[in-house]
Parts: sequence; structure tokens; C-alpha cells
Amino acid sequence: MSGATSKPKVYCTRKLFDQAMEILESVAEVRFWDKEYPPPREVLLNEVRDVDGLCCLLTEKIDREVMEAGKNLKVISQVAVGYDNIDVEAATERGIYVTNTPGVLTETTADFAWALLMAIARRVVEADKFVRSGKWTIPWSLTMLLGSDVYGKTLGIVGLGRIGSAVARRAKGFNMRVVYYDIYRNKELEEKLGIEYREFKDLLKEADFISIHVPLTPNTRHLFNEEAFKTMKKTAYLINTSRGPVVDEKALYKALTEGWIKGAALDVHEKEPTPPDNPLLKLDNIVVAPHIASASTETRVKMAVMAAENLVSVLQGKVPPNLVNKEVLKVRPLKS
Repeated sequence: MSGATSKPKVYCTRKLFDQAMEILESVAEVRFWDKEYPPPREVLLNEVRDVDGLCCLLTEKIDREVMEAGKNLKVISQVAVGYDNIDVEAATERGIYVTNTPGVLTETTADFAWALLMAIARRVVEADKFVRSGKWTIPWSLTMLLGSDVYGKTLGIVGLGRIGSAVARRAKGFNMRVVYYDIYRNKELEEKLGIEYREFKDLLKEADFISIHVPLTPNTRHLFNEEAFKTMKKTAYLINTSRGPVVDEKALYKALTEGWIKGAALDVHEKEPTPPDNPLLKLDNIVVAPHIASASTETRVKMAVMAAENLVSVLQGKVPPNLVNKEVLKVRPLKS
């Protein structure tokens, strides 16, 4: 048939929600890995060989080797805000657009940070185990499962981006004093949210609860180490919904077992899935979750749809709405 043009090809490292798949399939031939776990490395390298677009999750390492295998790649669309699994510099060199899904999961993640904060402060997980295990044998005790108040305490936020700001807004409902640290001071948000800037070490000394909301970079890796934990209050709690390696888990174990801090709640971990022999899992003064801060049905569908729209924009020759590597526009310009 003369004049017929073939559709571009897309590979997804998981099957997305139907709403997102329909967007992709409207403009491209789509293949996907149909398991819950990530595709093996050899499968990924083989699948990218003839595709124009790759839709991936944080669980896949998208490095130079993948990009060299995918010689036709024009866009890598991440179904997440973070993108530390992608070699963005290598992508830019090759004229490959990298996109993410910011904003859409802000409120959901902030909600979950508060769920973790409340759970560790009031020992909710311990209490649940206590009841289920049959240890609740007397009707009431003055000292049973004593936790810590949240209302009126000081919340320290490390990283005042979208999610950190959303967490700060919620703190007002608990009449908390909010201090924050970020590499960029934001006086406008300070005034708007009624919060106070602190240097990192000063925040560690003041806060009763510390909630982490920074990206993973060389500067933030193991930001929370032995020195940081020893600087915190012995009555303080740490909450992490950002990236696992921001916290040195060996140092955290020492902090929790030796009484440097009172407790911690983690949604993200240095190694995911967390190995069952991780010594942190044996402690009562920690709450752990399997990286589910954005895991509401509404938000995950929006993330997948946004990722699909980002990818399709590039295939149609348009600048995607959520472009990570803006420098790529000089390497491979698009229409708009």
C-alpha cells in the first residue's frame, strides 16, 4: 500500500491502567511486560531495540546500555516523580526526552507522610499486633502502649518542594510550629505557610518530628547518618517518604536501638524490596511500608495517564508537559 505509514512502537515495563493504555495505543503499537515484578535485564535490553518510546517505573535501571540498545528511542517516560534510576545525562546526549509525573501525587504522598507520623507517634502498629496476638488481657492500664502527642509539637521538614509544602499545610491543623531546611530558602512560602527557616543542624536539634522530602542526589545520599541522628532529640521521630538511600539504615538501626531517637517510619528503603533479614524489621519502634505513599487508586491512575500523555507528546513532535531534561531541546528540537 503506497503512502501507508507504520505506527511508532512503545514498550512499557508494566501494563498500565486501561485509561493510560488507551492513550498509548491510539498512536502507537504497544508491548508491555505482563508481570507485577520488573522485567529481567535481558528482556528489557531486547525489547527496547526497535521502540521509539519507553514507559518505565523506578524499579528499572535505565542507563547508557539500555539507550545504546534502543537506537530508535526518542522518549523515556517515567511513571513517578523521581528519576534517579535514569541516566538523564546519557539521554540528553542522545537526544532522548525524559519525562516524569510531578504534582499529581503531591497531596496523596503528604497524606501518607502524616499517616506514618501518626502511626509511629501513637504506636498504632504495635497496638494492632498487641491485640491480634492475644496480649490484651486486662481492660485498661495507665501505662499501656504510651506514645507521644503530636498536637502543639515542632515539625521539621527537610525539603520544601511540593510535597514538603503540602505536609507543612497539614501541620497547621495540629497547631504545630513548623521549621524547614532546603538548599534554597523560600521567604514567600515562609510567609504564606507561617513556617521558619533553619539550617540543617539547627532543625535537627529543634524538631520533635522530622519529615524528609528531598530528591536523591550525591549530596542527599545518607544525609541522615550517625552524626544527624546524634544531633536529633532523643524524643524525636523520623519519617521518610522521599528516597530510601537518603537515610543510612545501619546508622538508623544504631539510633533506634541505642536511644539516640525515639522512633522512625519509613515508606522507602535503601534496598527495595527490603530483605526479610534487615535488622530494622525486628524493632518495635519503627513502622515500615513498601513504598506506597502514592498508592491511592485515583493518584496512580493519574500518574499513568500523565506518563502516557508525556510519551505521546514526544511521538507527535510536541514538547511534553513534564520534561526533565530541558537541555535536550537543543539536541533534538521539537515543534512546541
